Amino acid sequence: MKIRYTIIFFLSTFLFSVEAQDHLSIQLDYANHLFNSSQYYDAITEYKRLQFFDSTITFSYEVNYKIGECYKAGAKYDDAIKYFSFTAANARSDDEYFDSKIQIIRTNILRRTTARALQLCNELEKDQRISGKSDQINYWRGWAFIFEDDWESAAKSFDKINSQHELKILAEQTEKAKVSVTFAKVISYILPGSGAIYSGKFLSGLMSLGWNLLAGYWTVNSFIEDRVFDGIVIAELVWLRFYRGAIQNAQTFAVEKNLEVANKSLRYLQNEYKGIKP
Repeated sequence: MKIRYTIIFFLSTFLFSVEAQDHLSIQLDYANHLFNSSQYYDAITEYKRLQFFDSTITFSYEVNYKIGECYKAGAKYDDAIKYFSFTAANARSDDEYFDSKIQIIRTNILRRTTARALQLCNELEKDQRISGKSDQINYWRGWAFIFEDDWESAAKSFDKINSQHELKILAEQTEKAKVSVTFAKVISYILPGSGAIYSGKFLSGLMSLGWNLLAGYWTVNSFIEDRVFDGIVIAELVWLRFYRGAIQNAQTFAVEKNLEVANKSLRYLQNEYKGIKP
């Protein structure tokens, strides 16, 4: 009799375990369906409900990873990083650990904490557990540099993957199209208006040059005619005003030009680039 009861007990326990496992699998499928339908916050509720009933922590990695993805999709980046950190700390394999770390890097890129993303890329590159993943690390390092507006460094990162990589070419073209803010200011000190012309503002640059030449002529002519007071007034109130304005405008126009160039490339990445994005 004891043997019979023991067998019945173990069979009942096994069947209950199987039934519970099936229930959790169904719950996971439902939560995944909500996630795939872009109902992220409803999906989070169902994933957390599954966590509550998953006493054996069977689905811990999958659920935490999906919750992280939901928060990331909903722009709750701090929460996303928290859950991806859970999966990294409890990864069952090196691949799961790597995937979690990459998600943390991608989320840092999206929330513009690019210094942290680059730091994590460097740490991951030195991790003894990771091998053969350098292309993926360089890929996301390149994206971090893009969001940092460092297109030259981005091009170098993508070049390590492939010298003809689409993003390497885009980064090089973007860097080439940008202008030097420092150079624009320096040449404006030498020739007022030249910085604006260098930045593509031809009319503004020519007008600035014209006003400076005219104000300079009035100032010099006043001194030649011994109208010293007039010369000082014109120099202080007119000439220096246009001169300083030309330098300030050169810097402003150069910054605007670079922002326009960068935004054009970012729009391409957002709307036309078919590769994986952060």
